[in-house]
Amino acid sequence: MLKSLFCAAALLAAFTIPANAERIGVRDLKVAQSANGRALNAVVWYPTEDDGKTEAVGENPAFLGVPAIRNASPGDGPHPLVVLSHGYGGSWRNLSWLAGELAAKGYVVAATDHPGTTTFDRSKAEAARLWERPRDLSRLIDAVLADKGLGPRTDGKRIAAIGHSLGGWTVMALAGARVDAARFLADCKAKTSPRACALSHELGLDGTGDARAALEGDLGDPRIGAAVSLDLGLARSFSTESLAAVRVPVLIFGAGIDAGGLPAEAESGYLAAGLPMSMRDYVVVPDAMHFSFMQLCKPGAVAMIEARSPGDGVVCKDGGTRGRAAIHRQVADRIATFLGATLP
Repeated sequence: MLKSLFCAAALLAAFTIPANAERIGVRDLKVAQSANGRALNAVVWYPTEDDGKTEAVGENPAFLGVPAIRNASPGDGPHPLVVLSHGYGGSWRNLSWLAGELAAKGYVVAATDHPGTTTFDRSKAEAARLWERPRDLSRLIDAVLADKGLGPRTDGKRIAAIGHSLGGWTVMALAGARVDAARFLADCKAKTSPRACALSHELGLDGTGDARAALEGDLGDPRIGAAVSLDLGLARSFSTESLAAVRVPVLIFGAGIDAGGLPAEAESGYLAAGLPMSMRDYVVVPDAMHFSFMQLCKPGAVAMIEARSPGDGVVCKDGGTRGRAAIHRQVADRIATFLGATLP
């Protein structure tokens, strides 16, 4: 089913990119505290017809930002909505490159930091509430649709979720996959995915009682019409039964080169094997490493990061002769075709 949809979408691609594709607006969005006090800081990119000065959104000394017009007026809609989920220890900035690509093609794109597992909030208590991550995205969808400026220009019936690493786990839970913690912990004894298993305690996968019930509960959001996983981790925590029952089209990317302890065949491959064949497409990018799906690095970033945090320079390394920009081009084009097919 997905392959035929991809072909149709590719033929229509030239007609679906808006005339104002180069103009991107951006604004901050505050998501009010949940009942348990979990507030979210989010950023939204969107098409705009405004002219104005752009700024490099999400830029810092190591990473390049995305040119966008701050607080521009959203373009006439309705536009499909995409929500983004960052990886463990990351932030909304990590997928800003993809947000810019999609906003330029007519999507409203919203990303949030996940408390407890973001660069700016490493609360152990929040990290252990892993089930809150998919709920963060549901609340983010609510906030965008309720926003006076963005809501009327956003199509609440065409919504997709995209996530990298632990964000890939997050969007799959949102798509209906469910955790079997006991099975995952037993699987870890075989050291199938060492990096993912090393985080099992910190992320509460060994919890009991109400915490276990919350993690293994239904975290899906029926508004999600498509999902994209970028070299996810913790895939093996999902039960095979729940994966077989997923009815949301899924595009899966795996990194062809293992950066250490997170082999694609054991994570993305497990996800691909468990999902119905008619509902998924699996792409291994042979020269990509796990962090190739993050934003572009500036020249000299590896040395700068290594000086501050030895070993972390790997976030700016890719595995082949192509640069990260070329990998991004391949990934972004495939995602655009997929979304054009699944959110027509």
